[in-house]
Amino acid sequence: VRLLESGGGLVQPGGSLRLSCAASGFTFSTYYMSWVRQAPGKGLEWVSGIWSDGSSGEYADSVKGRFTISRDNAKNAVYLQMNNVKSEDTAVYYCAMGYGLGIRRGQGTQVTVSS
Repeated sequence: VRLLESGGGLVQPGGSLRLSCAASGFTFSTYYMSWVRQAPGKGLEWVSGIWSDGSSGEYADSVKGRFTISRDNAKNAVYLQMNNVKSEDTAVYYCAMGYGLGIRRGQGTQVTVSS
């Protein structure tokens, strides 16, 4: 199993960022996929998840209405569109295989929200 996140970086408050995750080594189209994050000095937090067929996304209250999860099963990829970001969104973001914090996670991509 390999999960490779990309797209992180420095963004100003109110800005947007799109994270991507390239998956390989398992039957991607049959798995629920999640994004989780870890802010400095804090534990892992589930952010969003999407059903295997992409029919429905789920969100933590902290990001609902600002983040959108999507996937492309033909490309074995899952995405997280982050809009109207806030300083509290600063974290390392991980793509995760499965529900919640996932059974496997990638190495993560750093997102820093700062002016």
